Amino acid sequence: MGQTVAEKILAAHLVEGELKKGEEIGLRIDQTLTQDATGTMAYLEFEAIGIPRVQTELSVSYVDHNMLQSDFKNADDHIFLQGAARKFGLHFSPPGNGICHQVHLERFGIPGKTLLGSDSHTPTGGGMGMLAMGAGGLDVAMAMAGKPFYLIMPKIYGIKLTGKLQPWVAARDVLLEVLRQLSVKGGVGYIMEYFGPGVAELSLTDRATITNFGAELGATSSLFPSDENTRKYLAAQGREEQWQELVADPDAEYDKVLEIDMSTLEPMIACPSSPDNVVKVSEVAGKPVAQVLIGSCTNSSLRDLTAAAKIMEGREVSRDVSFEINPGSRQALENLTAQGDVMPLLKAGARIHQSGCLGCIGMGQAPPTGMNSLRTFSRNFPGRSGNKGDQVYLCSPEVAAASAIKGVITDPRDLGEYPGFELPATYLPGDERIEKPLSAVEGAKIDIVRGPNIAPFPEFTELPDTWKGKVVLKLEDNITTDHIMPAGAAILPLRSNIPAISEYVFSQVTEDFSADIKAITDTGLFGAVIGGDNYGQGSSREHAALAPRYLGVQVKLVKSFARIHKANLINFGILPLTFVNAEDYDKVQQGSEMVIPGIREAVTSGAETITVEIDGRPVQARCELSSRHREIMAAGGLLNWAR
Repeated sequence: MGQTVAEKILAAHLVEGELKKGEEIGLRIDQTLTQDATGTMAYLEFEAIGIPRVQTELSVSYVDHNMLQSDFKNADDHIFLQGAARKFGLHFSPPGNGICHQVHLERFGIPGKTLLGSDSHTPTGGGMGMLAMGAGGLDVAMAMAGKPFYLIMPKIYGIKLTGKLQPWVAARDVLLEVLRQLSVKGGVGYIMEYFGPGVAELSLTDRATITNFGAELGATSSLFPSDENTRKYLAAQGREEQWQELVADPDAEYDKVLEIDMSTLEPMIACPSSPDNVVKVSEVAGKPVAQVLIGSCTNSSLRDLTAAAKIMEGREVSRDVSFEINPGSRQALENLTAQGDVMPLLKAGARIHQSGCLGCIGMGQAPPTGMNSLRTFSRNFPGRSGNKGDQVYLCSPEVAAASAIKGVITDPRDLGEYPGFELPATYLPGDERIEKPLSAVEGAKIDIVRGPNIAPFPEFTELPDTWKGKVVLKLEDNITTDHIMPAGAAILPLRSNIPAISEYVFSQVTEDFSADIKAITDTGLFGAVIGGDNYGQGSSREHAALAPRYLGVQVKLVKSFARIHKANLINFGILPLTFVNAEDYDKVQQGSEMVIPGIREAVTSGAETITVEIDGRPVQARCELSSRHREIMAAGGLLNWAR
């Protein structure tokens, strides 16, 4: 039987285990990326491992999240990251140079390589035939140290594309349709692989939009084959020599297949407040709009910005709309300027910001109270924009631009003929500010500057013989990492200071969490959190595990976990358990007393079910951990185990 593209890359990088679905495997990682919101902690962790220089083929440190420098914290982190890159042998992309995924695609991505990034949207690289995966910062630090990346061998979900997108219908609408059909849980345990005749109709940046947005399916990764369109993109980037063809074998088989005829799609939109709350734009057209943002790692390429500029030619943004542009990279902005397409945006009334994530992670650009915001972003989880009760819609650049003009949600087909355009055959590289790695001799001379907000990595104790605690919080289904550890301009600058940022754990849910768990830990007990299905979906931020662990959470008992969050829990010594009987969830109350007798013996001996005593009543919980995970849990976390 032939292989899919994903299986070919997995086989070429397998260093531990066998490629059997559901079994743990270890992969060699060729490239890594970090961004500043997760990077400072990742390099503190790498430093703690004790290896003087990265062992990957290529690693890049990007600054794209914490861009607002309202005090010393973010600026200090940026200096720390630059020093760490120089000392440890990484490329360094400074503030304003662009979003990590967009810049990596432009300057560093190579078909057939593995890429591990401390950001959940790392699968953007799958648009050019990479196996690109998001992970917690500690997993990335271990990969930079030359260690394998471990994961459960995923199944392969084939998305067969046929037909061709009609005018005003964008690549984003493909993934919105997939989300509509499969939901934010539909990709859990899968790599989403796109194939079929429709693939050839999509440019590489179209594909990158789809693989980026595919993170919202909960998938391990998403990827396309590397073909002639891939070669053309790399040639335009001056990197054609790095191209290789990589396609699925004709007799390759997929575990599941979903077929989408792109010619039947029309403009789609995700309504508040989940990426899978998808309807046709025509169904919500006419709703007033106060803010329209084009950007984020999903839709900020030169293609997307050019489309917006061409739509705006000779038109004006509604006076009731704040229309804002976040270029994805310095390269995109340089090329947009060179081809004369900045002026139409400015004359139409656009506000053009620096290249970076910005509003997508609540770093500015919060919407007005009670008013609708349209964004070409990846997530619209409640409060993620920076305002509680926000009304955020997710759509394509075409829908965004049309709605900005009309002042209401608008089907872009109402604007008439689509303004066709051609992208340049050769791009201005826009990488002048990227620092290349220093030599090992030069790097050894670097002293890393550490500001007062950069706190040492906390120490954690081993798993006890018997665990005693209380339920601090009980939560519903689809709890995101934004619920657990919010982002935003006030909180993101604290990412390198675990004691400080821990005060904000679950602050989107309750203002009392840190005080409640302190009252528990002061009595010598631990804390537990109870959750529903798909617990921990969304961002890869390891702080959603690290900060609760610092406060004293050592057990999470839920119906099911999102992949990256479960891995992060294990990395920091929080035992991830799931209910054997889902109805037991209804019997657990906030404040319930919990005891797990013989927890250490059960974990280390390989027990697949553990008895949890809740208010004196036994509840059965699954303990789905590999043998390596069990050693890590017993040690109190991955760093303890690695040492």
